[in-house]
Amino acid sequence: MSLSTAQAVASDRALASLKWAADVAHGEASLREEQREKVPAEEWQALPVGVLREELDRLLLGKRPNDGLDALLGNGFLDAWLPEVSAMVGFGDGEWRHKDVWKHTKQVVWQSVPRLNVRWGALLHDIGKMKTRSVGENGEVHFFGHSEAGAAMFKKRVAKRLGFEGELRERVHFLILQHLRASQYDGSWTDAAVRRFAREMDDGLKDLLDLSRADITTKRPEKKKRGLRQISELGKRIKDLALIDAKVAPLPKGLGTAITEAFGIPPSKRLGDLRNELEARCERGEIESQKDIEFYLAWMREHAAELGL
Repeated sequence: MSLSTAQAVASDRALASLKWAADVAHGEASLREEQREKVPAEEWQALPVGVLREELDRLLLGKRPNDGLDALLGNGFLDAWLPEVSAMVGFGDGEWRHKDVWKHTKQVVWQSVPRLNVRWGALLHDIGKMKTRSVGENGEVHFFGHSEAGAAMFKKRVAKRLGFEGELRERVHFLILQHLRASQYDGSWTDAAVRRFAREMDDGLKDLLDLSRADITTKRPEKKKRGLRQISELGKRIKDLALIDAKVAPLPKGLGTAITEAFGIPPSKRLGDLRNELEARCERGEIESQKDIEFYLAWMREHAAELGL
């Protein structure tokens, strides 16, 4: 059924205001008070989700998305379509002695790389804080479980309301749920722990590390530098370990056990030295790599005197 003339005018007005906010994010329009005319909620609701998302995505990919978000706050869009985000405004100030979540979120979005996955993750990563705030006896503010709460809010409400589907839906949910993981890294992690982290993050690792960098908004230069350094170190360790793991072993698995059985050499430094000698000869091209166990046992028998067997 077609919209009535009045509905069409209302929809056009809402769309024009949304396009203006996206233009602000791209530096193509100015954010002036006189342009912050508030559009009624019912007019916002008249916008088709597909059209709305197209402009929202464009806004988030702008070079000044923080200004675009301020425009959305001023024109009433956030109250109508993203109340989880508008609830951040002013949250955390005053007696709670915690940074303003809205200001923090805008900075994270602006600092993040302009990829849609990351920008949406940046905008929504802290929506669970409003439901999980607690204050300790010493006045310290905590948000225990806000990642899990935010991820659930996204999947149950935001994703359905704004028509998120497929890979983008899954990736944004992943980023909200896991956004604290990389910041928990320190140099004491074992290689096994780093490998496990990389395996669990899987193909979302790059987006997660990029979001984690953007999530550092402290005004203390040393703290910010330390946080960025830790994330860079984690990324480097993951790459280095991946290179090691990708390297094809020159000798077959089980060769050590076979040497023990064939030559009576128990697990020991002597056995390790023999394997190292075989690997070194493979690397120098003196022995072929990646042959079966019997090939190496036969070679060792042939060179028994040289190997001291």
